[in-house]
Amino acid sequence: MIDFRLAGPALALGFSAIGAAIGCGIAGIISHGIMSRIEEGHGKLIGLSAAPASQMIFGFILMLALRNAVMEGTVSPMSSAFIGGASGVAICITAIYQGLACASAIQATARQPSVFGKTFIAIGVLESFGLFAFVFALLLLK
Repeated sequence: MIDFRLAGPALALGFSAIGAAIGCGIAGIISHGIMSRIEEGHGKLIGLSAAPASQMIFGFILMLALRNAVMEGTVSPMSSAFIGGASGVAICITAIYQGLACASAIQATARQPSVFGKTFIAIGVLESFGLFAFVFALLLLK
């Protein structure tokens, strides 16, 4: 017999990991191309390309919270699957778009280094959407 109790935690972690990997991949590909054309400032570009990885942390913590809620019986496995799946998809999408924003920030910073700090506004807004999905999912577990 198949046990679906951990479907929700698996979906939360899986979707978050997929989004973080795609987002970091997009930004990383751009940063490699830019680093081959500029002589300095590579550390900033590497940092920007790693930013979408933070979304994975949300998925990991959510996975643990969902697992505990299901095992304690405070949330049904079906509810956990919907909470984990929906929030995992939301986190996945924000991580992908954060990777695109980071890629754009990398290109802008290469052309005009003085805009580096300003590029974090869009990146932070996208981060907040992933954070909202994470926090709201945790609130559903209470």
